Amino acid sequence: MAAEKIFLVGMMGSGKSYWTKKMAKWIKSAGYDLDDLIEMNEEKTISEIFSEDGEEQFRKTEAKILRWFKEKKKYVLATGGGTPCFLDNMSWMKKEGIVIWLDESVEILVKRLLEGKEHRPLIADLNEKDLTKFIQDKLVERHSFYSQANYRLSTDKITDVKLKQIIQQHV
Repeated sequence: MAAEKIFLVGMMGSGKSYWTKKMAKWIKSAGYDLDDLIEMNEEKTISEIFSEDGEEQFRKTEAKILRWFKEKKKYVLATGGGTPCFLDNMSWMKKEGIVIWLDESVEILVKRLLEGKEHRPLIADLNEKDLTKFIQDKLVERHSFYSQANYRLSTDKITDVKLKQIIQQHV
């Protein structure tokens, strides 16, 4: 299992997009954000897709675009927070490459998500207390999916050094 295809999973706000850019440079490949690709393909924002077409249609589109990566040879992909939880996406990602769960603490997620939450349809209307409960509930709900990842990096372990070590193990 070479580190040619890397999938980053975790809650919104865990740093998937940030680390995708850095890791793509390290392995000299492209880095992609699945939500950005969905928006380009659908010519709508994620919020618009959720409100106009519903979550079920969003998840179908998400799975379809995720599977476009079967043909690509080398990349890092930041998935949406819910991506691993639907339509057998986690199994598919594990067959294709390595999956790394960025498992940030609830406190850090809340702090990051309070800024810019209006762009995230699931949390746009939540205050800090409700956001904290939402994140805690989602983590419980998604744990069985996230825990299938090849690697789990918790808050203090999400570093350049640790991620480079994982890549080196698969070169």
